[in-house]
Amino acid sequence: MRRSSRDLLFKIYIAGVYVFLYLPILVLIILSFNKSRWTTIWEGFTFQWYAKLLNNKILLNSLKNSIIVALVSTFFSTFFGTIGAIALRKLEFKLKEAFEILIYLPVIIPEIVLAGALLSFFGFIKITLGFTTVIIAHIVFSISYVILIVLARLQNIEKEVEESALDLGANEFEVFRRVTFPLLLPAIISSALIVFTLSIDDYLITSFVAGVSSTTLPLQIYSMLRTNITPEINAISTIMLLTTTVAIILSQKLLTSK
Repeated sequence: MRRSSRDLLFKIYIAGVYVFLYLPILVLIILSFNKSRWTTIWEGFTFQWYAKLLNNKILLNSLKNSIIVALVSTFFSTFFGTIGAIALRKLEFKLKEAFEILIYLPVIIPEIVLAGALLSFFGFIKITLGFTTVIIAHIVFSISYVILIVLARLQNIEKEVEESALDLGANEFEVFRRVTFPLLLPAIISSALIVFTLSIDDYLITSFVAGVSSTTLPLQIYSMLRTNITPEINAISTIMLLTTTVAIILSQKLLTSK
């Protein structure tokens, strides 16, 4: 087979994969502007479902819960994850390699295993399921991403840069504030955006550890989908999709910045 033919088949295959992945998303976005309440009938273009979404207290309340959980878990995950990454680079201690391996566990193990483990842990220490347990669970599966991203950035910072600042009379705190932190800031912001995206979209782990009054948007959407797909769901899903897409794009730009 000629090289040109192989290249053509490869391009067709790639195009097919992208169509399979993103066509349903495109259909969802289009249907959020459909005048009809039924997904199988197109009656014209409208913004009415976005307007009605503003009066849907159930969806808006669940969205508020998701944003609160995402913001709080992002703050603590980013804060402690950054400290953990700096400690792993600066400090030498026994079992350091084992600790570094453990960091990967929340990233690679199946979510359902982590969700079951967290539920069992909360039951063992007798914590009532609610906002607290949801936030703790989100921090647990998010903090590894922060450590890995910030640590990767730290490893690209040449130690000679920090040593030069020390030679010029700066103390360790000044070196961190004026040299290390500015170089780390893109990775810190990037990891925060990724954690926020993971948190606000999470369904599986949240469904295990959420209480009655701590329903997040993914949980609310799933409960509504079991009865009927309403245009308001399409509208808020489109908004969430655009928000997470922007966050991911910004995150990638920050990661690739020098």
